[in-house]
Amino acid sequence: MKILHLSDTHGQHNRLKGLPEADVIVHSGDFTFGGSEREVLDFLNWFCDLPYKYKIFIAGNHDDCLWNSEIDGLPNNCYGLRYSSVNIEGVKFHGIPMFVQDCVSGLNNTAIRNISLDTDILITHCPPFEILDFDDNIHYGSKELLTAVERIRPHYHLFGHIHSNNGVEEGGFTTFVNSAIVNEIYGDLQPWHLIEI
Repeated sequence: MKILHLSDTHGQHNRLKGLPEADVIVHSGDFTFGGSEREVLDFLNWFCDLPYKYKIFIAGNHDDCLWNSEIDGLPNNCYGLRYSSVNIEGVKFHGIPMFVQDCVSGLNNTAIRNISLDTDILITHCPPFEILDFDDNIHYGSKELLTAVERIRPHYHLFGHIHSNNGVEEGGFTTFVNSAIVNEIYGDLQPWHLIEI
């Protein structure tokens, strides 16, 4: 199974040309810039029309209009994961969004601690601590997430959030992928990543 991973397009998804063939496309959040419903609809219209067999997305911290909201009317092959999983052709994807309200209330950390051990591909917006998370002399990643990944050992952990750390890092059991598309000044586009499981 080939999986195309994107993150942090911030309303610039229409600039993406020549996306490669894959079975699944995954967007790990921050598809909007200002978090408006109009931006969400624009992204979803684009995303749902892409020629991929399966499509998965989660919300990032910029996509806060989706907090406490349900998205109705998605095609059968498109999944918005919110502390939930989907099994696609024997591969289990689990998605953890990043809403500021959930981070403050502790819901985000509770959900991270409850990720199922049979998760094959973990999708979060935030990176784990000290893995593709460094910017402005600070590690912005989550220690709770790092602990969870070490416990679960998914094949892949897909995320974004830290625009200056687009890249791939091999771990002992898990490959970590940061596919933040727009750079740290929201100008140039950075690479997407194609993985295979």
